[in-house]
Amino acid sequence: MIDPAALAATLAAHALWLADSATGARANLTGANLTGADLTGADLTDADLTDADLTGANLTGADLTDANLTGAWLTRANLTRADLTRADLTGARLTDARLTGVKPDPLRIRS
Repeated sequence: MIDPAALAATLAAHALWLADSATGARANLTGANLTGADLTGADLTDADLTDADLTGANLTGADLTDANLTGAWLTRANLTRADLTRADLTGARLTDARLTGVKPDPLRIRS
């Protein structure tokens, strides 16, 4: 699992980047082990989560607009009220994921 301090630093840099792309850095969590991570309300707009393992992660209310979740493991993840507008979920695994109130509704997923 990714070190919580490293994850917090990545999210902080991402928040700066979202506010002004000349500062901070886009979150690159490609292949990251985020198993069971608490990302409640996190702003992951345009983040790269390609092949990330988010098994059992709590993404309640997270903003994943335009995020790249290609091949991500979201098994048993809680995505209640998450915003997945234009997120790329190609090949993502959503077995037993909670999708209550997710945006957009209906969610379009390509295999």
